[in-house]
Amino acid sequence: MRTPLRVAIIGAGPAGIYAADALMKSDACAHRGVSIDLYERMPAPFGLIRYGVAPDHPRIKGIITALHKVLDKDQVRLLGNIDYGTDINLDDLRQFYDAVIFSTGANADRALAIPGIDLDGSYGAADFVSWYDGHPDVPRSWPLEAEKVAVLGVGNVALDVARVLAKTGDELLPTEIPPNVYEGLENNKALEVHVFGRRGPAQAKFTPLELRELDHSPTIEVIVNPEDIDYDEGSEAARRNSKQVDMVANTLEQWAIRDHGDRPHKLFLHFFESPSEILGEDGKVVGLKTERTQLDGTGNVKGTGEFRVWEVQAVYRAVGYRSEDVADIPFDDRTGTIPNEAGRVLDPTARDGARYLDGVYVTGWIKRGPVGLIGHTKGDAAETVACLLADQDRLTPAPRPHPDAVTEHLTAAGIPFTTWQGWYRLDAHERALGEPEGRERIKVVERADMLHASLAQ
Repeated sequence: MRTPLRVAIIGAGPAGIYAADALMKSDACAHRGVSIDLYERMPAPFGLIRYGVAPDHPRIKGIITALHKVLDKDQVRLLGNIDYGTDINLDDLRQFYDAVIFSTGANADRALAIPGIDLDGSYGAADFVSWYDGHPDVPRSWPLEAEKVAVLGVGNVALDVARVLAKTGDELLPTEIPPNVYEGLENNKALEVHVFGRRGPAQAKFTPLELRELDHSPTIEVIVNPEDIDYDEGSEAARRNSKQVDMVANTLEQWAIRDHGDRPHKLFLHFFESPSEILGEDGKVVGLKTERTQLDGTGNVKGTGEFRVWEVQAVYRAVGYRSEDVADIPFDDRTGTIPNEAGRVLDPTARDGARYLDGVYVTGWIKRGPVGLIGHTKGDAAETVACLLADQDRLTPAPRPHPDAVTEHLTAAGIPFTTWQGWYRLDAHERALGEPEGRERIKVVERADMLHASLAQ
Protein backbone atom coordinates (compact mmCIF):
# COMPACT_ATOMS: atom_id res chain seq x y z
CA MET A 1 0.00 0.00 0.00
CA ARG A 2 1.33 3.42 -0.94
CA THR A 3 2.08 5.84 1.87
CA PRO A 4 0.22 9.18 1.89
CA LEU A 5 1.78 11.91 -0.23
CA ARG A 6 3.92 14.08 2.06
CA VAL A 7 3.92 17.80 1.11
CA ALA A 8 5.52 20.83 2.80
CA ILE A 9 4.06 24.25 2.03
CA ILE A 10 6.29 27.20 2.88
CA GLY A 11 4.09 30.13 3.84
CA ALA A 12 0.80 29.84 5.73
CA GLY A 13 -0.96 32.80 4.14
CA PRO A 14 -3.97 32.49 1.83
CA ALA A 15 -1.91 31.13 -1.10
CA GLY A 16 -0.41 28.34 0.96
CA ILE A 17 -3.68 27.43 2.66
CA TYR A 18 -5.52 27.38 -0.67
CA ALA A 19 -2.86 24.98 -1.97
CA ALA A 20 -3.42 22.72 1.02
CA ASP A 21 -7.16 22.82 0.38
CA ALA A 22 -6.70 21.94 -3.29
CA LEU A 23 -4.52 18.97 -2.37
CA MET A 24 -7.05 17.61 0.11
CA LYS A 25 -9.93 17.99 -2.35
CA SER A 26 -8.16 16.25 -5.22
CA ASP A 27 -9.35 12.83 -6.33
CA ALA A 28 -5.77 11.55 -6.38
CA CYS A 29 -5.17 12.44 -2.74
CA ALA A 30 -8.59 11.12 -1.74
CA HIS A 31 -7.43 7.73 -3.00
CA ARG A 32 -3.82 7.80 -1.81
CA GLY A 33 -4.09 10.14 1.13
CA VAL A 34 -2.06 13.30 1.80
CA SER A 35 -0.18 14.66 4.78
CA ILE A 36 0.58 18.40 4.66
CA ASP A 37 2.79 20.57 6.86
CA LEU A 38 2.32 24.33 6.52
CA TYR A 39 5.45 26.25 7.55
CA GLU A 40 5.12 29.85 8.68
CA ARG A 41 7.83 32.34 9.67
CA MET A 42 5.47 34.11 12.08
CA PRO A 43 4.19 32.40 15.24
CA ALA A 44 0.65 32.92 13.86
CA PRO A 45 -0.79 31.88 10.48
CA PHE A 46 -2.74 33.80 7.80
CA GLY A 47 0.07 35.95 6.35
CA LEU A 48 -1.31 38.90 4.41
CA ILE A 49 -4.68 38.67 6.15
CA ARG A 50 -3.09 39.25 9.56
CA TYR A 51 -0.22 41.53 8.54
CA GLY A 52 -1.30 43.19 5.30
CA VAL A 53 -4.98 44.11 5.63
CA ALA A 54 -5.93 47.40 7.27
CA PRO A 55 -7.39 46.91 10.77
CA ASP A 56 -10.62 48.74 9.84
CA HIS A 57 -11.41 46.12 7.18
CA PRO A 58 -12.99 43.28 9.19
CA ARG A 59 -14.93 42.25 6.08
CA ILE A 60 -11.72 41.16 4.35
CA LYS A 61 -10.39 39.64 7.55
CA GLY A 62 -13.52 37.47 7.49
CA ILE A 63 -11.68 35.35 4.90
CA ILE A 64 -9.94 33.85 7.95
CA THR A 65 -13.16 31.95 8.69
CA ALA A 66 -12.79 30.00 5.45
CA LEU A 67 -9.05 29.48 6.00
CA HIS A 68 -9.76 28.19 9.50
CA LYS A 69 -11.82 25.35 8.07
CA VAL A 70 -8.85 24.19 6.01
CA LEU A 71 -6.42 24.27 8.93
CA ASP A 72 -8.90 22.37 11.08
CA LYS A 73 -8.53 19.33 8.80
CA ASP A 74 -6.66 16.31 10.15
CA GLN A 75 -4.43 16.12 7.05
CA VAL A 76 -2.93 19.56 7.74
CA ARG A 77 -0.43 20.55 10.41
CA LEU A 78 0.82 24.09 11.13
CA LEU A 79 4.46 24.58 12.06
CA GLY A 80 4.92 28.25 12.92
CA ASN A 81 7.83 30.43 14.04
CA ILE A 82 10.08 28.62 11.57
CA ASP A 83 12.15 30.72 9.18
CA TYR A 84 12.84 28.84 5.97
CA GLY A 85 16.48 29.30 4.96
CA THR A 86 17.56 29.76 8.57
CA ASP A 87 15.79 27.15 10.70
CA ILE A 88 15.28 24.65 7.90
CA ASN A 89 16.46 24.40 4.27
CA LEU A 90 15.53 22.59 1.09
CA ASP A 91 17.86 19.65 1.73
CA ASP A 92 16.25 19.19 5.15
CA LEU A 93 12.76 19.30 3.69
CA ARG A 94 13.59 16.68 1.07
CA GLN A 95 14.33 14.28 3.91
CA PHE A 96 10.77 14.55 5.18
CA TYR A 97 8.59 15.37 2.15
CA ASP A 98 7.93 14.12 -1.36
CA ALA A 99 7.23 17.66 -2.59
CA VAL A 100 7.62 21.26 -1.43
CA ILE A 101 5.41 24.19 -2.46
CA PHE A 102 6.68 27.73 -1.90
CA SER A 103 3.99 30.33 -1.19
CA THR A 104 6.07 33.02 0.48
CA GLY A 105 4.11 35.92 -1.03
CA ALA A 106 5.31 39.48 -1.53
CA ASN A 107 5.92 41.74 1.43
CA ALA A 108 8.59 44.19 0.29
CA ASP A 109 8.01 47.53 -1.46
CA ARG A 110 8.63 47.79 -5.16
CA ALA A 111 11.32 50.33 -5.94
CA LEU A 112 10.49 53.74 -7.39
CA ALA A 113 13.44 55.31 -9.20
CA ILE A 114 12.99 59.04 -8.72
CA PRO A 115 15.39 61.53 -7.11
CA GLY A 116 14.93 62.01 -3.37
CA ILE A 117 13.44 58.58 -2.71
CA ASP A 118 15.95 57.98 0.11
CA LEU A 119 15.25 61.21 2.01
CA ASP A 120 14.18 61.12 5.65
CA GLY A 121 10.39 61.14 5.47
CA SER A 122 10.19 58.97 2.35
CA TYR A 123 8.64 55.62 3.23
CA GLY A 124 7.50 52.39 1.64
CA ALA A 125 3.84 51.57 2.14
CA ALA A 126 4.64 47.97 3.06
CA ASP A 127 6.70 49.10 6.04
CA PHE A 128 3.91 51.38 7.26
CA VAL A 129 1.31 48.64 6.81
CA SER A 130 3.48 46.25 8.82
CA TRP A 131 3.69 48.83 11.61
CA TYR A 132 -0.03 49.53 11.91
CA ASP A 133 -0.80 45.81 11.58
CA GLY A 134 1.43 44.98 14.55
CA HIS A 135 4.08 42.94 12.74
CA PRO A 136 6.57 41.63 15.33
CA ASP A 137 9.65 42.31 13.19
CA VAL A 138 9.24 46.08 12.65
CA PRO A 139 9.87 49.02 15.02
CA ARG A 140 7.16 49.76 17.59
CA SER A 141 6.95 53.47 16.75
CA TRP A 142 6.38 55.37 13.52
CA PRO A 143 7.23 59.03 12.76
CA LEU A 144 3.91 60.85 12.25
CA GLU A 145 5.05 64.48 12.50
CA ALA A 146 4.07 65.58 8.98
CA GLU A 147 0.99 67.79 8.63
CA LYS A 148 0.88 67.30 4.85
CA VAL A 149 1.52 63.87 3.40
CA ALA A 150 1.73 62.45 -0.12
CA VAL A 151 0.80 58.87 -1.06
CA LEU A 152 2.02 57.68 -4.46
CA GLY A 153 -0.20 55.11 -6.16
CA VAL A 154 -3.87 54.50 -6.88
CA GLY A 155 -4.45 50.94 -5.69
CA ASN A 156 -6.16 49.58 -2.61
CA VAL A 157 -2.96 49.67 -0.56
CA ALA A 158 -2.59 53.38 -1.31
CA LEU A 159 -6.16 53.92 -0.11
CA ASP A 160 -5.48 51.93 3.06
CA VAL A 161 -2.39 53.99 3.82
CA ALA A 162 -4.16 57.28 3.08
CA ARG A 163 -7.21 56.34 5.14
CA VAL A 164 -5.18 55.25 8.17
CA LEU A 165 -3.11 58.44 7.97
CA ALA A 166 -6.25 60.58 7.76
CA LYS A 167 -8.27 58.87 10.49
CA THR A 168 -7.93 59.62 14.19
CA GLY A 169 -6.58 57.13 16.67
CA ASP A 170 -9.97 57.01 18.37
CA GLU A 171 -11.66 55.99 15.12
CA LEU A 172 -9.35 52.99 14.87
CA LEU A 173 -9.39 52.13 18.58
CA PRO A 174 -12.38 49.73 18.29
CA THR A 175 -10.33 47.57 15.90
CA GLU A 176 -7.61 45.10 16.85
CA ILE A 177 -4.75 47.65 16.78
CA PRO A 178 -2.25 47.17 19.62
CA PRO A 179 -1.55 49.95 22.16
CA ASN A 180 1.65 51.16 20.47
CA VAL A 181 -0.21 51.73 17.18
CA TYR A 182 -3.07 53.56 18.89
CA GLU A 183 -0.61 55.83 20.70
CA GLY A 184 1.17 56.63 17.45
CA LEU A 185 -2.01 57.39 15.54
CA GLU A 186 -3.46 59.41 18.39
CA ASN A 187 -0.45 61.75 18.09
CA ASN A 188 -0.50 61.82 14.28
CA LYS A 189 -0.26 65.42 13.03
CA ALA A 190 -1.47 64.82 9.48
CA LEU A 191 -4.24 67.21 8.37
CA GLU A 192 -3.88 66.82 4.60
CA VAL A 193 -3.27 63.58 2.71
CA HIS A 194 -2.68 63.80 -1.04
CA VAL A 195 -2.97 60.64 -3.16
CA PHE A 196 -1.32 60.85 -6.60
CA GLY A 197 -2.03 58.80 -9.70
CA ARG A 198 -0.08 59.04 -12.95
CA ARG A 199 -3.10 58.22 -15.10
CA GLY A 200 -6.82 59.01 -14.97
CA PRO A 201 -9.93 57.88 -13.09
CA ALA A 202 -10.60 54.99 -15.48
CA GLN A 203 -7.11 53.58 -14.86
CA ALA A 204 -7.27 53.68 -11.04
CA LYS A 205 -6.84 50.25 -9.44
CA PHE A 206 -9.17 50.85 -6.51
CA THR A 207 -12.06 48.49 -5.97
CA PRO A 208 -15.39 50.37 -5.78
CA LEU A 209 -16.15 49.32 -2.21
CA GLU A 210 -12.70 50.28 -0.99
CA LEU A 211 -13.01 53.67 -2.64
CA ARG A 212 -16.44 54.42 -1.20
CA GLU A 213 -15.24 53.50 2.30
CA LEU A 214 -13.00 56.58 2.23
CA ASP A 215 -16.08 58.74 2.54
CA HIS A 216 -17.52 56.93 5.56
CA SER A 217 -15.28 58.56 8.15
CA PRO A 218 -16.83 61.56 9.96
CA THR A 219 -13.37 63.19 10.11
CA ILE A 220 -12.25 62.80 6.47
CA GLU A 221 -13.27 65.11 3.64
CA VAL A 222 -12.53 63.45 0.29
CA ILE A 223 -11.79 65.98 -2.45
CA VAL A 224 -11.44 65.40 -6.21
CA ASN A 225 -10.51 68.18 -8.64
CA PRO A 226 -13.07 68.42 -11.50
CA GLU A 227 -10.15 69.01 -13.90
CA ASP A 228 -8.98 65.46 -13.14
CA ILE A 229 -12.14 63.90 -14.53
CA ASP A 230 -11.15 63.11 -18.09
CA TYR A 231 -11.50 60.14 -20.43
CA ASP A 232 -10.24 59.21 -23.86
CA GLU A 233 -11.38 56.46 -26.20
CA GLY A 234 -9.35 53.85 -24.32
CA SER A 235 -10.79 55.01 -20.99
CA GLU A 236 -14.37 54.88 -22.25
CA ALA A 237 -13.75 51.37 -23.57
CA ALA A 238 -12.42 50.35 -20.14
CA ARG A 239 -15.63 51.66 -18.54
CA ARG A 240 -17.82 49.79 -20.97
CA ASN A 241 -15.92 46.56 -20.49
CA SER A 242 -15.73 46.61 -16.69
CA LYS A 243 -18.51 47.33 -14.24
CA GLN A 244 -15.94 47.95 -11.52
CA VAL A 245 -14.06 50.54 -13.57
CA ASP A 246 -17.34 52.31 -14.33
CA MET A 247 -18.38 52.31 -10.66
CA VAL A 248 -15.04 53.81 -9.60
CA ALA A 249 -15.31 56.50 -12.29
CA ASN A 250 -18.88 57.32 -11.27
CA THR A 251 -17.92 57.70 -7.62
CA LEU A 252 -15.03 60.01 -8.47
CA GLU A 253 -17.27 62.09 -10.74
CA GLN A 254 -19.81 62.55 -7.96
CA TRP A 255 -17.12 63.65 -5.52
CA ALA A 256 -15.66 66.10 -8.05
CA ILE A 257 -18.91 68.08 -8.40
CA ARG A 258 -20.10 68.17 -4.80
CA ASP A 259 -19.57 71.01 -2.34
CA HIS A 260 -16.80 70.58 0.19
CA GLY A 261 -17.76 70.09 3.82
CA ASP A 262 -16.03 70.99 7.07
CA ARG A 263 -14.53 67.67 8.14
CA PRO A 264 -11.14 68.41 9.74
CA HIS A 265 -8.93 66.06 7.71
CA LYS A 266 -8.69 66.58 3.96
CA LEU A 267 -7.92 63.65 1.65
CA PHE A 268 -7.22 64.73 -1.93
CA LEU A 269 -7.31 62.27 -4.84
CA HIS A 270 -5.15 63.64 -7.67
CA PHE A 271 -5.03 62.17 -11.17
CA PHE A 272 -2.75 62.94 -14.13
CA GLU A 273 0.13 63.81 -11.79
CA SER A 274 3.30 61.76 -12.30
CA PRO A 275 5.81 61.98 -9.42
CA SER A 276 9.16 63.11 -10.76
CA GLU A 277 11.15 64.08 -7.65
CA ILE A 278 10.92 64.15 -3.87
CA LEU A 279 12.32 67.46 -2.69
CA GLY A 280 14.43 67.79 0.42
CA GLU A 281 16.24 70.20 2.68
CA ASP A 282 18.81 69.10 5.25
CA GLY A 283 18.12 65.51 4.28
CA LYS A 284 14.38 65.70 5.01
CA VAL A 285 11.33 65.71 2.75
CA VAL A 286 9.89 69.18 2.13
CA GLY A 287 7.95 68.65 -1.08
CA LEU A 288 6.94 66.54 -4.05
CA LYS A 289 7.41 67.53 -7.67
CA THR A 290 4.98 66.10 -10.23
CA GLU A 291 4.59 66.37 -13.98
CA ARG A 292 1.12 66.89 -15.37
CA THR A 293 0.16 64.14 -17.82
CA GLN A 294 -2.56 63.79 -20.43
CA LEU A 295 -4.31 60.85 -22.07
CA ASP A 296 -3.00 59.67 -25.44
CA GLY A 297 -6.20 58.06 -26.72
CA THR A 298 -5.41 54.51 -25.61
CA GLY A 299 -5.87 54.95 -21.86
CA ASN A 300 -2.16 55.57 -21.39
CA VAL A 301 -0.66 58.99 -20.72
CA LYS A 302 2.20 61.16 -21.83
CA GLY A 303 3.95 64.01 -20.07
CA THR A 304 3.01 67.60 -20.80
CA GLY A 305 6.21 69.24 -19.54
CA GLU A 306 4.18 71.15 -16.94
CA PHE A 307 5.45 70.65 -13.38
CA ARG A 308 4.02 71.46 -9.97
CA VAL A 309 5.52 71.39 -6.49
CA TRP A 310 3.40 70.20 -3.58
CA GLU A 311 4.34 71.16 -0.05
CA VAL A 312 4.49 67.90 1.93
CA GLN A 313 6.70 66.66 4.74
CA ALA A 314 6.33 62.92 4.12
CA VAL A 315 5.91 60.69 1.07
CA TYR A 316 4.63 57.10 1.07
CA ARG A 317 5.13 55.03 -2.05
CA ALA A 318 2.37 52.48 -2.65
CA VAL A 319 3.36 51.44 -6.15
CA GLY A 320 3.24 47.72 -5.58
CA TYR A 321 4.73 44.91 -3.56
CA ARG A 322 7.71 42.79 -4.44
CA SER A 323 8.68 39.25 -3.48
CA GLU A 324 12.07 38.53 -1.98
CA ASP A 325 14.37 35.74 -3.08
CA VAL A 326 14.16 32.35 -1.41
CA ALA A 327 17.18 30.34 -0.27
CA ASP A 328 18.23 27.47 -2.58
CA ILE A 329 15.56 28.39 -5.16
CA PRO A 330 16.05 30.24 -8.50
CA PHE A 331 14.78 33.81 -8.46
CA ASP A 332 14.16 36.35 -11.24
CA ASP A 333 15.11 39.78 -9.90
CA ARG A 334 13.50 41.52 -12.85
CA THR A 335 10.02 40.09 -12.27
CA GLY A 336 10.37 39.41 -8.56
CA THR A 337 9.17 35.84 -9.02
CA ILE A 338 10.43 32.27 -8.88
CA PRO A 339 10.80 31.13 -12.52
CA ASN A 340 8.20 28.45 -13.17
CA GLU A 341 5.89 26.85 -15.68
CA ALA A 342 2.38 26.39 -14.31
CA GLY A 343 3.85 26.15 -10.82
CA ARG A 344 6.72 23.78 -11.58
CA VAL A 345 9.95 25.55 -10.56
CA LEU A 346 12.43 25.77 -13.44
CA ASP A 347 15.95 24.46 -12.88
CA PRO A 348 18.50 26.82 -14.52
CA THR A 349 21.24 24.17 -14.23
CA ALA A 350 19.19 21.31 -15.69
CA ARG A 351 20.74 19.02 -18.30
CA ASP A 352 19.71 15.96 -20.29
CA GLY A 353 16.21 17.27 -20.91
CA ALA A 354 15.31 17.87 -17.26
CA ARG A 355 13.57 21.23 -16.90
CA TYR A 356 12.34 21.43 -13.34
CA LEU A 357 13.63 21.15 -9.80
CA ASP A 358 12.56 17.73 -8.54
CA GLY A 359 9.52 18.03 -6.32
CA VAL A 360 9.62 21.84 -5.99
CA TYR A 361 6.61 24.01 -6.82
CA VAL A 362 5.41 27.55 -6.32
CA THR A 363 2.07 29.32 -5.92
CA GLY A 364 0.64 32.76 -5.17
CA TRP A 365 2.29 36.12 -5.68
CA ILE A 366 5.82 34.73 -5.75
CA LYS A 367 4.64 32.60 -8.67
CA ARG A 368 3.01 35.28 -10.83
CA GLY A 369 3.76 38.63 -9.20
CA PRO A 370 1.76 40.70 -6.68
CA VAL A 371 -1.33 41.39 -8.76
CA GLY A 372 -4.97 40.60 -8.14
CA LEU A 373 -7.02 40.15 -5.01
CA ILE A 374 -6.59 37.53 -2.30
CA GLY A 375 -9.12 35.17 -3.86
CA HIS A 376 -7.25 35.11 -7.16
CA THR A 377 -4.58 32.90 -5.57
CA LYS A 378 -7.10 30.02 -5.59
CA GLY A 379 -6.53 29.64 -9.33
CA ASP A 380 -2.77 29.62 -8.81
CA ALA A 381 -3.11 26.90 -6.21
CA ALA A 382 -5.32 24.73 -8.40
CA GLU A 383 -2.87 24.93 -11.32
CA THR A 384 0.17 24.18 -9.16
CA VAL A 385 -1.46 21.29 -7.34
CA ALA A 386 -2.60 19.77 -10.65
CA CYS A 387 1.03 19.75 -11.82
CA LEU A 388 2.27 18.27 -8.55
CA LEU A 389 -0.28 15.46 -8.71
CA ALA A 390 0.54 14.77 -12.33
CA ASP A 391 4.19 14.38 -11.27
CA GLN A 392 3.65 12.32 -8.13
CA ASP A 393 4.77 8.99 -9.60
CA ARG A 394 8.06 10.59 -10.69
CA LEU A 395 8.84 12.33 -7.39
CA THR A 396 11.78 11.17 -5.30
CA PRO A 397 10.22 9.62 -2.17
CA ALA A 398 11.11 11.17 1.17
CA PRO A 399 13.57 8.97 3.11
CA ARG A 400 11.94 9.91 6.44
CA PRO A 401 8.25 10.49 5.72
CA HIS A 402 6.82 9.89 9.20
CA PRO A 403 5.32 13.16 10.52
CA ASP A 404 7.22 12.81 13.80
CA ALA A 405 10.57 12.86 11.99
CA VAL A 406 10.47 16.55 11.17
CA THR A 407 9.24 17.64 14.61
CA GLU A 408 12.01 15.59 16.20
CA HIS A 409 14.46 17.36 13.87
CA LEU A 410 13.17 20.79 14.90
CA THR A 411 13.18 19.93 18.58
CA ALA A 412 16.74 18.62 18.38
CA ALA A 413 17.77 21.89 16.73
CA GLY A 414 16.25 23.86 19.62
CA ILE A 415 13.66 25.63 17.45
CA PRO A 416 10.48 26.55 19.37
CA PHE A 417 7.68 26.00 16.87
CA THR A 418 4.01 26.83 17.20
CA THR A 419 1.09 24.70 16.09
CA TRP A 420 -2.55 25.06 15.08
CA GLN A 421 -3.54 24.31 18.65
CA GLY A 422 -1.15 27.08 19.67
CA TRP A 423 -2.97 29.49 17.36
CA TYR A 424 -6.21 28.71 19.18
CA ARG A 425 -4.48 29.61 22.45
CA LEU A 426 -3.08 32.86 21.02
CA ASP A 427 -6.46 33.69 19.48
CA ALA A 428 -8.17 33.20 22.84
CA HIS A 429 -5.53 35.33 24.55
CA GLU A 430 -5.98 38.22 22.09
CA ARG A 431 -9.75 38.04 22.45
CA ALA A 432 -9.42 38.10 26.22
CA LEU A 433 -7.25 41.22 25.98
CA GLY A 434 -9.95 42.97 23.95
CA GLU A 435 -12.97 41.88 25.97
CA PRO A 436 -12.68 44.43 28.84
CA GLU A 437 -12.68 47.24 26.26
CA GLY A 438 -15.54 45.83 24.22
CA ARG A 439 -13.21 44.99 21.33
CA GLU A 440 -13.10 41.74 19.38
CA ARG A 441 -9.39 41.38 20.09
CA ILE A 442 -6.18 43.30 20.75
CA LYS A 443 -3.36 42.00 18.62
CA VAL A 444 -0.21 40.83 20.40
CA VAL A 445 2.89 42.34 18.80
CA GLU A 446 5.96 41.02 20.57
CA ARG A 447 7.15 37.70 19.18
CA ALA A 448 8.10 36.48 22.67
CA ASP A 449 4.59 37.25 23.92
CA MET A 450 3.05 35.47 20.94
CA LEU A 451 5.19 32.42 21.64
CA HIS A 452 4.35 32.50 25.33
CA ALA A 453 0.62 32.52 24.61
CA SER A 454 0.90 29.91 21.83
CA LEU A 455 3.10 27.47 23.71
CA ALA A 456 1.34 27.75 27.08
CA GLN A 457 -0.22 24.48 28.22
